[in-house]
Amino acid sequence: MSKRVIAVFTGNRAEYGLQFPILRAIDRHPDLDYRLIVSGAHLDSNFGRTLEEIRNDGFCVHAEVKIEMDAESLFSTAQAIGSGVIEISKALADIRPDMMVVYADRFEGLAAVIASSQMNIPTAHVEGGDLTEGGALDDSVRHAMTKLAHLHFTTNQQASNRILAMGEEAWRVHTVGFPAIDLISEGRFAGPEEIVQRLGLDLTRPVVLFTQHSVTTEFDQAVNQLQPSLDAIEQLAAAGVQVILTYPNNDAGGRQIAEHLESFAARNLPNTQVHRSLGRHLYHGVLALAKDPERRVTCMGNSSSGLKETPAFNCPTVNIGSRQQGRLRGANVVDADYNTADIVRATHQCLYDIAFRDLCRNAENPYWLGDAGPKVAQVLADVALDTNLIRKRMTLRGEMRDGWFR
Repeated sequence: MSKRVIAVFTGNRAEYGLQFPILRAIDRHPDLDYRLIVSGAHLDSNFGRTLEEIRNDGFCVHAEVKIEMDAESLFSTAQAIGSGVIEISKALADIRPDMMVVYADRFEGLAAVIASSQMNIPTAHVEGGDLTEGGALDDSVRHAMTKLAHLHFTTNQQASNRILAMGEEAWRVHTVGFPAIDLISEGRFAGPEEIVQRLGLDLTRPVVLFTQHSVTTEFDQAVNQLQPSLDAIEQLAAAGVQVILTYPNNDAGGRQIAEHLESFAARNLPNTQVHRSLGRHLYHGVLALAKDPERRVTCMGNSSSGLKETPAFNCPTVNIGSRQQGRLRGANVVDADYNTADIVRATHQCLYDIAFRDLCRNAENPYWLGDAGPKVAQVLADVALDTNLIRKRMTLRGEMRDGWFR
């Protein structure tokens, strides 16, 4: 029997890090073969150009799809989706996969799922059903991708329930957990010695890992929303806290944030360092330092990793602003407004509040299921590739019962 060819699309560094366990499981499965389509920020030097990270992990890149995106406006985002559909469809026409795997909620992924679904390629969507109600366009994009996709792999039962509530057939929905947990549970990240060597940290002093993205419905406020965080970081650094700042995604408003970070880096403030991308290996390694109760480490910003990945490391998190509003979270998260004093307060709680730090070490991880990658690969190998998979059915009939049916 010939192997099923699974196209896997990745458009940015964070998404690839989460997809790695799935891609690895597909590669290891005896009945599957992958074709990797790389696009978006992976190919953009302004946002770290993480293509080499993928190759260093041992994966073959089968198609590089350039999407023109200046990360300055929603107009450019709409243009990028359109060009992405065209260019990704060309790659799919060349690869001719049996199935396609697309992750999460970004505009590049939306372009990919439009292309594959309209080409009658059975499409699997990972991490659908989540909520982020804080002003990003992610929810709209994510739910649209869900309705276009043919299989759904969710990180938690709440997300599965929402997908079922959208009228998706139950056999299409699989609760597999958060894929990044596979790598974290295996300890596949940098150890303390490597962290010290590569980042020059003093592990006897506090460490903050910072990433702040734009809120796409408020992209014109990106710099104004960033500035209180930078002011807070300056105060913390002056008090001896070591802060590692990383670049945002290439969303609308992302370039303005990146330029502001460059200006911040040019000041060469003691105890601060700015990186376009740490890569998954180093990023998780810094978070993992929090597992030692003697080390004071916290994650700060508005990245989803602060809510989804930090619980696995018992790492406290300062969640800034509205971007992650509504997302499932553990008890290790402290919210802060776009206000310097509030951000400093929340960071002090994460670094120095003994009771809260104890709570973080014992908090339940709402995303912990395990073996997400192999679960996804097995479904991809077993599902029947027939018209039932392609032909979507709505389970909600919309009948009226004692008024509007809800």
